[in-house]
Amino acid sequence: MIVAAPATTELPALGTSMFLVLGEGVNFRSRLESIDGDTFTVAAPLETANPAVLVPGHQFDVFWAPPRTRIVLPTRLVAISDEAPFRWTLAPTEAPRQSNRREFVRGGGGAAVRMTTEDDRRLDGALLDISEGGLRCWIDEPVKLTPGDHLRATVQLGDSGEAEMSGTILTVREAPHGDPGQHIVLTFNTEESLAQMIRLYVMTWEINERRMSQDAA
Repeated sequence: MIVAAPATTELPALGTSMFLVLGEGVNFRSRLESIDGDTFTVAAPLETANPAVLVPGHQFDVFWAPPRTRIVLPTRLVAISDEAPFRWTLAPTEAPRQSNRREFVRGGGGAAVRMTTEDDRRLDGALLDISEGGLRCWIDEPVKLTPGDHLRATVQLGDSGEAEMSGTILTVREAPHGDPGQHIVLTFNTEESLAQMIRLYVMTWEINERRMSQDAA
């Protein structure tokens, strides 16, 4: 199902997962909430609940992933709601396009994550999701970490195998919904062998998610 949007823009059905590309190789999962004239709204990612650098006028790409392709839409941030449920209002700046580029789709979760800081502190966490450009994980006890810090991480990606990466902390925030601990976003560069492992893991997760949705329908 396609919902007609302003001018030449076509957007997917309301509720469709969208990915907001807010950094090189980093995207945040969101969803399409509404379409209103020349603008549309998406759910504000939890990782950016208090985004110091995001202000109206900021431009970035969003994309969604119908089967066998990626649709990329350049947008401009028009407004950020100031009360829950937090929403971003966006306006397309160009027509959407199909992309053959490897957009970093995030998925998965639940696996144990072992991390080591530069001073050899050991941190144990749980994977929330992962992409070729970064991972998001939860640790149950707050630790003094700062964006820009370097971490080494190891995570078991199902049957794909154990993945090891070194990366830089992008964000650290308190866990939402009153849960203890913190959510950490770690960004990293991947060699092709690791990228393939992560792609296979996320692809398998997406297939399982679709099967569960079909079974529940």
